[in-house]
Amino acid sequence: MSIRQIIRAIDLHSKKLSKESGLTGPQLILMRSIRELGDVTIKELSNKTNMSQATATAILDRLERNGYVIRVRSTTDKRKVHAQLTEEGRHLLAKAPLPLQQSFINKFQKLEEWEQSLLLSSVQRISAMMNAEDIDVAPMLEIGSITNAE
Repeated sequence: MSIRQIIRAIDLHSKKLSKESGLTGPQLILMRSIRELGDVTIKELSNKTNMSQATATAILDRLERNGYVIRVRSTTDKRKVHAQLTEEGRHLLAKAPLPLQQSFINKFQKLEEWEQSLLLSSVQRISAMMNAEDIDVAPMLEIGSITNAE
């Protein structure tokens, strides 16, 4: 029952995100990473978000078609292409809801350290029991530590 509730919460948040901003979770994650990193190459963006370069490129193609991102060839190395947010992309990102995991992380960080460890251990065990350890989830979730000590 709890796993179904978690899946439902993720689904509802994805629908809210799409309805309010017109973005998917992976699009929002890429746009937030571009804002955070500034003038970033596709390779750097791919590494930051733990997406393959092909996945990041496909998502950037759509963001560029919608006018939220532009690609600019490097002036110092013509082989490199940088992604930048457009004014419209910055505006859309400013009003987009936070990713669901950000709310979770904020609440998680308020827990005692022992409780954080207990929860992480339990979720990892559930993942193993479901044979899900090797399933790629990076495009849906931001990568990084959820504890205060990063």
